[in-house]
Amino acid sequence: MFRKLGFATAWVVVAALFLNVPSVTAQVESGHRSRPRITQAIDDANRAVLAGNLRPEASLANDRGAVPDSFLLEHMLLQLKRSPAQEQVLQLFIDELHTKGSPNFHHWITAQEFGDRFGLAQPDLDAVTAWLQSHGFQVNVVYPSGMLIDFSGTAGQVRRAFQTEIHHLQVRRESHIANMSDPRIPAALAPVVSGVVSLHDFRPHTMHKMRQPRAQFTFPDPSGGNAYAVVPADLAKIYNLNPLFSAGISGQGQTIVLIEDTDVFTASDWSTFRATFGLSGYTSASFMQVHPPVPSSQPSNNCGAPGVVAPNDAEAILDAEWASASAPSAAIEMAACADTTTTFGGLIAVQNLINATTPPPAIMSISYGQCETVNGAAANASYNSAYQQAVTEGVSVFVAAGDSGAAGCDNSVSEATHGIGVNAFASTPNNVAVGGTDFSDTFSGTNANYWNSSNASAFGSALSYIPEIPWNDSCAGALLSSYLGFSPTYGSTSLCNDAFYGSFFMTTVGGGGGPSQCATGTPSASGVVSGTCAGWPKPSWQSVLGNPQDGVRDTPDVSLFAADGLWSHYYIFCWSHTAQGGAACGSDPSAWSGAGGTSFASPIMAGIQALINQKAGGPQGNPAPVYYQLAAAEYGSVGNSSCNSSNGTSTASTCIFYDVTLGDMDVDCAGPNCYLGGGTVGVLSTSNTAFLPAYGTNTGWDFATGIGTVNAANLVNNWSSSSPQPSFTLSASPTSLTILQGASGSTAITVTPQNGFSDSVGLSASGLPGGVTASFSPNSTMSTSTLTLTASSTATIGTVTVTISGTSGSLTNTTTVSLAVNPQGNYALSASPNSLTMVQGASGTSTITVTPQNGFNGIVGLSASGLPSGVTASFNPSSTASTSTLTLTASSTAATGTVTVTVAGTNGNLSNRTTLSLTVSAPPNYTVSASPNSLTILQGASGSTAITVTPQNGFSDSVGLSASGLPGGVTASFSPNSTMSTSTLTLTASSTATIGTVTVTISGTSGSLTNTTTVSLAVNPQGNYALSASPNSLTMVQGASGTSTITITPQNSFNGTVSLSASGLPSGVTASFNPNSTTSTSTLTLTANSTATTGTVTVTITGTSGSLTKATSISLTVRTVPTLPSVWTDGDIGSTGVAGSAGYANDVFTVSGSGAQIYGTADAFHFVYQPLTGDGTMVARLVSVQGGSGDDLFGSADEHGREHGSWGRGEYDVAVLGEGEPEWEHVQQLHFLGRGDLDAAGDESDDQHGAECVRGFGGEQRERFGTGHRDF
Repeated sequence: MFRKLGFATAWVVVAALFLNVPSVTAQVESGHRSRPRITQAIDDANRAVLAGNLRPEASLANDRGAVPDSFLLEHMLLQLKRSPAQEQVLQLFIDELHTKGSPNFHHWITAQEFGDRFGLAQPDLDAVTAWLQSHGFQVNVVYPSGMLIDFSGTAGQVRRAFQTEIHHLQVRRESHIANMSDPRIPAALAPVVSGVVSLHDFRPHTMHKMRQPRAQFTFPDPSGGNAYAVVPADLAKIYNLNPLFSAGISGQGQTIVLIEDTDVFTASDWSTFRATFGLSGYTSASFMQVHPPVPSSQPSNNCGAPGVVAPNDAEAILDAEWASASAPSAAIEMAACADTTTTFGGLIAVQNLINATTPPPAIMSISYGQCETVNGAAANASYNSAYQQAVTEGVSVFVAAGDSGAAGCDNSVSEATHGIGVNAFASTPNNVAVGGTDFSDTFSGTNANYWNSSNASAFGSALSYIPEIPWNDSCAGALLSSYLGFSPTYGSTSLCNDAFYGSFFMTTVGGGGGPSQCATGTPSASGVVSGTCAGWPKPSWQSVLGNPQDGVRDTPDVSLFAADGLWSHYYIFCWSHTAQGGAACGSDPSAWSGAGGTSFASPIMAGIQALINQKAGGPQGNPAPVYYQLAAAEYGSVGNSSCNSSNGTSTASTCIFYDVTLGDMDVDCAGPNCYLGGGTVGVLSTSNTAFLPAYGTNTGWDFATGIGTVNAANLVNNWSSSSPQPSFTLSASPTSLTILQGASGSTAITVTPQNGFSDSVGLSASGLPGGVTASFSPNSTMSTSTLTLTASSTATIGTVTVTISGTSGSLTNTTTVSLAVNPQGNYALSASPNSLTMVQGASGTSTITVTPQNGFNGIVGLSASGLPSGVTASFNPSSTASTSTLTLTASSTAATGTVTVTVAGTNGNLSNRTTLSLTVSAPPNYTVSASPNSLTILQGASGSTAITVTPQNGFSDSVGLSASGLPGGVTASFSPNSTMSTSTLTLTASSTATIGTVTVTISGTSGSLTNTTTVSLAVNPQGNYALSASPNSLTMVQGASGTSTITITPQNSFNGTVSLSASGLPSGVTASFNPNSTTSTSTLTLTANSTATTGTVTVTITGTSGSLTKATSISLTVRTVPTLPSVWTDGDIGSTGVAGSAGYANDVFTVSGSGAQIYGTADAFHFVYQPLTGDGTMVARLVSVQGGSGDDLFGSADEHGREHGSWGRGEYDVAVLGEGEPEWEHVQQLHFLGRGDLDAAGDESDDQHGAECVRGFGGEQRERFGTGHRDF
């Protein structure tokens, strides 16, 4: 009932469309392209921007400057666009192709027909092509679809034509190129040009996650549980493939094309996988690598063999092996083109397949991806355009939905930073997006219910269908959080925010899904859905319980197991490229490579579709509408609890889809679409302010798993709702033939009717090499015909794929035969030895032998390739019928390492090869070192260092040593001059050697080898010294003396004796040194006689040591002897430094002296005094103080009394007046008790002579005291 309503609605839409656009039938009948839309003259000055053609990495921070104008950009793709009306007509046609009852139902068309109906008008194509050529571009291919142009040129031509520069970028330590701004084209071309698909070399991601191999299939894992690896037998049991295989539905006559940009490491891995896991019994299966060329009518091929591109070759082989696991009888065709400077080789392969003159294989799987915002509007349009064309030709396109949850722009990182995004390769309405699940048995603790503890003969251990959950490795996942005891999944207490566990589970790895949001338009924030972004419109067929009414295409459509081991499950595959992370594929596959990813799910689902096509009798185009039709019937409006995946073994046997309702694919994040909830690590959410996880499961369709997973047998057997037409398949047995020139070979071509087909099929062959003819007996058959391929004696030699076409009315199906045409005679090449090892600068030889086969007697020309840099090859002779000596010569700078050298033999168009392993290593050598590597010597001295010769690579000769770079006056000697180990280098500096620091180079020479080291040499002067005097100023009176200490200060290691002398003495003053010569200090005594000349002079002290003479000076002041009254005496006490003096005139004492304050017990001053016996009185007035300053004014001169004699008590009064004061200012009462003394400062003294005194001290002080009254 529901299905009837759905069809009624669909036809209402179609009817409405017919009212507004030309009918599809009318469009087809016209036989012409659309009307021209380039209506203006092309003016390069009037430009339009092609928005959405810029990578987010093309930023100033990553910019490393423009590439040269000559930088070659090969095979760029210019994506064209239809008018909105033309796009609407195409979409209506696609809908009719997939709608039962439509006159166009399953009436697939060719590439040429597609171009005629839905491509650009020929004048528009011509105008665009002419514009490209006018700017110097080479136009390589104008595809028959009329929607794509392949062209080549230089960066300079791109800059001038598209007004954008190509720059070098450095992104995450990788070098790239990209355009730095959106291209600009003449506005006249804008209606028909979508953009340049790619002007950069960033490549899409593969969709698999490697896991390290384990020792067995069912084994203890590190957490104490068991891990269960998935093999083909498990896949067949879990998803119910075995009933189909038993019924003979295993992919016979079907071809699955896998899109890659690499060749496989070795095709034998595919055979090993099948043999090990019990698939080799399906004998009609085949594996072939193709590099699909452009249509033969085009001037230049753009598909080269990519070679082995690691680690993408892991993706290629796992695609091939697991497509073969679900369709073990199908032909697996790996289509790969080499990446060009700016274009992904996989896209070239897709375009060349769907634009070929023969029908493309009906099933295609793509395991690569890039998110919509990063892929850009032009590239998004290109993939959608290719898929549109593919489905009109009957091709079913399966694409891995992604391996980073809803964070499609953050592939395999610790946290999502770009919000919600989906895989642009999978988000179009014209493909099946395949998501990923995991098994829930480990989470629920029910492993034993679903797995045997041992393996069967094909290593299978699964017992039944296993409950599923979304594949999710992130700490943001609700199941992982609850399993580890955390709740909720957000906030400070969540698993992601846990200080211990959080970092272990921070990842975006999980099955991909989400809404298309930036298929068109341009984001305003780099890599984030924003700006003018818009998703692909929701296709009419995407209508099922659970799918939101969001108006856009939602992914995924279906899902299959894709986990990489978090919950103990992952896939096993054979990838023997050990140098790049693969594993040897021995007889025990438990040590093989393991991985997960939607890149497993996509080719497996493609294989299941091959079973559908086989049973349905032909191509199905886009199968998604039927998937949704079947799911809608199963789920209805409320869901189907009997088909809930969580039921496990009790799930109903009639279910086509298993509805996954437990778990989510939410990942941790920072940035947009991120709910923190109080934590520092957030969870991906459709709201930043509320917890709306992106995304959980629910009844029916959901973003985490789409419709759900499949029961393959029920899906295939219920496909009858699409009412397949009677058809047939072709097969060949054998599928490969080898014939000699002048001979023939045969194969049986079998027509297998399907769905009641009963007509005769006419047979033809194409793709034959020159000189080969084909004949069928009979030409038309309902059963079997014998194809005979006959090669003339001059037939083209080599291997080709011959396509056998069977036609009956409008039905055409094909099969292929691999044909190898060999010459009448052949030969084999061998090398002995097949391994050579040599050192740089040497050579080695190997004998190359030509072994004739089939009567071959020609001369074979020889050549070598794969040589490392610096290695040359020569053959003697260069052509031979028997043997030749190959000499490989390595230069002294040849690249070291091991390579495989290929020796090719050519005879006419017949070529054969052999290989030998060449190892080039460095020759024996040595290093030279010095210890110590720096020396400091004085003029006239020497120093030594040890020079060590360290052998390398077996070096055993003696090394001669020499030194260079010596400064003037320095010589070098080695002991010994030659050595195999160590020599002592002595560097000797003369007394006049150049002073300074230089680098001396030590060279070691042995034969043609020279190595060096360096020694830093510092030459310092012989040594010197400085003289100083302390004090450097003396004052004395006639008849007195003074002393100063003369100090010798060595410099530059000086250790000599210095003789001292004095000059500049005034008359009457003599000098003496004690000692006269010294290495350290000497005391200078200056003595003035009673008639010595008074005044101040500078006395020069001269030191002499050899030729070195130094001087210092002393200021000497000689004064006359002052006169004092007869009762007065003066003198110095303590260490005054400078001798004091005193005089008396006009009733005023003048005291000059120096010393220290008297706060301690060690006085130092000059004083004038008289003895006083008994009672007495002295009144002194301080007239002036010269010298001293500030607070020293009262401290620099005072009056002082001392009492000595018998024990008892004495006391006196002291009054001191400040300068200029007219009256007493301060009175101090002093008492003397016992034997102790006190002065005005409170000091105690044991002096035995009592005295009244006037005292001066400090630096060159003069005190004058006016005596008002004295009584002695």
